[in-house]
Amino acid sequence: MSAPSQPSLAGAPPQERFGRALASPAGVLILVPLLVIAVGVTVLLLGRSATRDASNTMARRQLAAQAVDVQHDVAFALDQAEPMLASLRALADPALPLDQVAVQLRDLCVGRPGVANVSIGFPSGVMRGTFLDPATGELRVQETVAGTRTNYALNGGAHVAGTETTTYDVRTRPHWQLATQHRARVWMPPRTFFTSHKTGLTVAEPIYDSAGVLVAVTTVDFDVTEMSAFVVRPPFEGARTLVFASDGTILAYPAAQVPETATRQNRLLRQEDFADPALEALFAAIGGHALNELTYFELHAPDGDYLASVAPVGGKRAGIAAPLDWHLATLVPERVLLGPTHRLEKQSLLASGGALAIALGVALMFAWNLVRMRRAVRTAREHARSAEQRVKELGSYRLVGKLGMGGMGEVWRAEHRLLAREAAIKLMRPEALSDPSYAPAIRERFRREAQTLAAMRSRHTIALYDYGMTDDGTFFYVMELLDGLDLDKLVRFHGAQPAARVIALLMQACQSLAEAHEAGLLHRDIKPANLMISRAADEVDVVKLLDFGIVHTMAEPLALAQEIVALPPAAPTMQTTPSGRLTAAGSVVGTPGYIAPEQAIGVAVDERADLYALGCVAWWLLAGNEVYPRPDEDAALRSHALEPIPDLRGRVRGWLPVGLETLVVALLAKRPEDRPRDARAVISALRAIDVPPDHAWTEVRVQTWWLEHKPAEKQTKPTGPGAARMIVPQR
Repeated sequence: MSAPSQPSLAGAPPQERFGRALASPAGVLILVPLLVIAVGVTVLLLGRSATRDASNTMARRQLAAQAVDVQHDVAFALDQAEPMLASLRALADPALPLDQVAVQLRDLCVGRPGVANVSIGFPSGVMRGTFLDPATGELRVQETVAGTRTNYALNGGAHVAGTETTTYDVRTRPHWQLATQHRARVWMPPRTFFTSHKTGLTVAEPIYDSAGVLVAVTTVDFDVTEMSAFVVRPPFEGARTLVFASDGTILAYPAAQVPETATRQNRLLRQEDFADPALEALFAAIGGHALNELTYFELHAPDGDYLASVAPVGGKRAGIAAPLDWHLATLVPERVLLGPTHRLEKQSLLASGGALAIALGVALMFAWNLVRMRRAVRTAREHARSAEQRVKELGSYRLVGKLGMGGMGEVWRAEHRLLAREAAIKLMRPEALSDPSYAPAIRERFRREAQTLAAMRSRHTIALYDYGMTDDGTFFYVMELLDGLDLDKLVRFHGAQPAARVIALLMQACQSLAEAHEAGLLHRDIKPANLMISRAADEVDVVKLLDFGIVHTMAEPLALAQEIVALPPAAPTMQTTPSGRLTAAGSVVGTPGYIAPEQAIGVAVDERADLYALGCVAWWLLAGNEVYPRPDEDAALRSHALEPIPDLRGRVRGWLPVGLETLVVALLAKRPEDRPRDARAVISALRAIDVPPDHAWTEVRVQTWWLEHKPAEKQTKPTGPGAARMIVPQR
């Protein structure tokens, strides 16, 4: 093969001569085999460490996922108390026939994860409740009256299975005394069930009549071990999982037998009862750590090394004065993690031998392709220089630097040749239109965004200067270059904002929305990242609404609007990002964390869908997080469509006027007709809020904030299909 001619090496520095020699085809023939050998040795030396790190990372991810699942399972199990106690209230009448009550008591327990027993106690001393017969394993009902306990089997009705004399008096039990003392629902500390010796948790609730006379005390018992399927199914073979309280009480440890001492004494278990070296090492490592979040420990126990994770579970349930201070711990032996490492060592030996055998063949192929690649690179560079030169000249604007690029276009910082005014120019690359099946929708979406911005006159909507197409078919439009930061970064960098400032920001955003809505336009993607606070001359905190890329005309059929925003499924802009994204063609349009219920289920929407999203933005500014923080988009959509509105006041640390809280809740109403009728109604409600002088967001305060926290860079927000969805700083 012949290589292209090279410049003479005579007189060149030694480093340059050596570099050119290595880059030559002959150099490749020598270098590639050497590299293959080096890689093989490196894999053998470092493979164990690298694989161990990978296995450790994988294990941590699975442990984190397991912790989330258990948290959900335990919360689901404990939250069953509310409807079960409500059902027990309906049965709290000693005059009801036992046949009827027994069947309903049994049905309350069947099919409920973690629920062990329910009971109803009366001031007369009569007690009715369920129990698990240890002899048959059947769920039965018992009634205690005047020192006699009668057990009933439930086969086609209630049948007496046996009677016994007992000194049991429900009125002397701790749950009765605590519930009647507080006259409210109480959660008892963990205790040991007498028959199974498992750890349980009891919630008790007193029932009073209209005159305040005690009618009954109802209880629901939970079996901690059975609350979560994941507690009894560790994520790795050979791993051990347990649930414990912060005081060292072991609530559930399925991998170990209940110690005989604890069984005889019928008491709660402690870690020292198990004589387990790994367990002792875990509690020694925990020491004084505050276990408020998922924490990992590397343990060195007499029986081997372990990776351990500890995560909080339980949380605050209805009626609990303080959160359940429970934790899930999982112990994974190191030998389990190193299994892939041993397999890699064997595979590395085989792979290295095979690689050396084919190294010369690969080197020959590389050397031949090197000649071809050099020619191709030279040609590509010439084309790139030509294209760069053409793109830097765009009508009356000079392109200064690229700010961002997406699947459909790119955004440039530009200067007007005559006016010396800076602007942001969005270009749609011709290659983005190469697929004829999507080109019409992409072109129409780009045109509609430019047309929408051009029609807007509000100073709170980003201004459009120009729109057109270059000689080579590149669509573009010119918009103002903003100097500020978006509301997403405002909260992420500076935390939740004062209520008075939020009122001012929302009023400005509503002015832009009011103009759009009165023109028959829906934005459909209101979110913090699409609202910027900026500087305009000597003014600061000026809100600008951005990104009209999926705007929808209210008079236009919904199907046509969805067709216009359709993009190729493989387009880079359609990938999931932590900040949310637009959904792909044929599905819901919008950002999952800020989407109205009616928009989430894909039905026709009006301007009140934008107002719902604005309520989500207000929540973000006041509380510092989303209304429904969820790990994935489907969960977020379901939450907006189905879940009740959380308590805003409990999430806001500073001053929060009642009027603003009421307005935000109204904006987040599930039904559109329960929200304010339009953006101007929201403006009126915001203006009506009385802001005391010591909380007012005055001109002095806003100027002081910008002097202390002003963005160090000027920013622009590209919008529309294919644009890079980002804020690019520029001083």
